[in-house]
Amino acid sequence: MAEVLQEAAARGRTVTLSGNSTKRRMAGPIEASEICVSTAALNRVLEYEPRDLTISVEAGVPWRELTRLLAANRQMAPLDPPFAETATVGGVVISNTSGPRRRLYGSARDLVIGMQFATLEGKIAQSGGMVVKNVAGLDFAKLLIGSFGTLAAVAVVNFKLIPAPECERSFLLAFDDLAAAIAARDRILRGALQPSALDLLNPPAAAALGSRAWTLAIRAGGNAAAMDRYERELAELANGVALDESRHETLWSYVAGLTPRHLEQNAEGAVVRASSTLKGVAETMGSFPGPALARAGSGVCYGYFEDCYAAAAWLAKAAPTGVKAVIEFAPEHRKASLELWPAPGRDLEIMKRIKNLFDPSNLLNRGRLYRLI
Repeated sequence: MAEVLQEAAARGRTVTLSGNSTKRRMAGPIEASEICVSTAALNRVLEYEPRDLTISVEAGVPWRELTRLLAANRQMAPLDPPFAETATVGGVVISNTSGPRRRLYGSARDLVIGMQFATLEGKIAQSGGMVVKNVAGLDFAKLLIGSFGTLAAVAVVNFKLIPAPECERSFLLAFDDLAAAIAARDRILRGALQPSALDLLNPPAAAALGSRAWTLAIRAGGNAAAMDRYERELAELANGVALDESRHETLWSYVAGLTPRHLEQNAEGAVVRASSTLKGVAETMGSFPGPALARAGSGVCYGYFEDCYAAAAWLAKAAPTGVKAVIEFAPEHRKASLELWPAPGRDLEIMKRIKNLFDPSNLLNRGRLYRLI
């Protein structure tokens, strides 16, 4: 892979980097290129010692295969990305996708402890290693996470792992209005028990769960006594239902599948991701006209639009209010006419300078970072 990139750079040929291409509708357009490189054949587990709680895998390992391997040893890398059944490890990391358990375990930048990547100079560079605490310094791995392949080609990713809880249980709490749901969210966040996931679904998003109300979906882990305490304390907040075993897994499969299902069912649809403060979650969620989901414990909200131009109109109204938002997913053939990231902030100039250091001729994944890089 390094040799291919070096030859492309020497000839000034543009390159498209991909894994299993599950997120083609994500971020900026995939511009036509002269060379296409997939990491799907880099699919080996290189090093795994369960007692060390670390694993090293190549970028093309399917995410679902990784989670199954870890589950056999009651361990996990709890990123919960969308498209988990078909996405590769490299694709998950390079797009920085995560899910409900981010509030407790963090994102890829918190779980990745090392990385090897190929540059346009034909070099294999390494950042970090196989220990949880590495020597301080410039961490290129964190720089590449979320770069959408615009800087280099990720070849190997090392993760720190989390032991699976002794048991898990989920809870669905229904509320008549948004204010009541937010008030319950606040009480949970102030409590002694801290769930691994705390998602808020508006009525259209909760409909498939048989609910016509604002619904808090809560995922908790621990021992049996902790699960019983969760059930007692949450019962004081609202009428709800406790889910375990298969029903617990079904709930979070549904939540993880919201984005893939929406895109499959709406060819012209889009998904907006908006980041707000915890206090601002209510206003952001209340502004979405259709199905919406919030990571209610961290402030990240997702709005689902059947028409991508309706998403752009929402974004245009939200931008002046200071909401940090992007059109995260949109039809590939519409991206050129959409303002995908209207307010990237002052960091954009730094990002452009970094791009120039890694790829001065702009050969790698042109436009993939929301058409800005």
